[in-house]
Amino acid sequence: MKTLETQRLLLSAWRKKDAADLYEYAKNPNVGPHAGWKPHGDVKESRQIIKTLFIPNGVWAIRDRESGRAIGTISLEEDKYRPGIRSRELGYSLSEEYWGRGLMTEAAKEVIRYGFEEMGLEMISICTGPENKRSQNVIRKCGFTYEGTLRRAYKIYDGTIRDVLCHSLMREEYDGN
Repeated sequence: MKTLETQRLLLSAWRKKDAADLYEYAKNPNVGPHAGWKPHGDVKESRQIIKTLFIPNGVWAIRDRESGRAIGTISLEEDKYRPGIRSRELGYSLSEEYWGRGLMTEAAKEVIRYGFEEMGLEMISICTGPENKRSQNVIRKCGFTYEGTLRRAYKIYDGTIRDVLCHSLMREEYDGN
């Protein structure tokens, strides 16, 4: 997978040895549940997620450029709502320690650029929960258009069923900034 770079970040492939970094932020109950996944219980669980989910599905590790430490994830996954269309769904998470610095917006804009300019996508979508205001801010700053709410559309790790707010960005709307 191609490594992407921004001013403050490197987006690169996950390695099994990144498990301690992943666990360090993924154990935080303020991180995973916003995206619907349970906090990690131990480093072994984080290593398993890297091996079975991140590596096979092309999920980038968001790395702090200075330290090289993995501080988040970002991906362009298959768009489950638009089969047969050159569309991907953006997904991400970030260590709470790095919130409020504009890093996720920086990472997302680079992945969006990659999706449109290098993958030739027609559309990128993203969905988030109504309670996830931080993600909604990133979505807005990246220029996505709100499409609507899918009611009771997403079952999270504890069995709770949530609404999802759906957004999209079409190639012709993408301005490269």
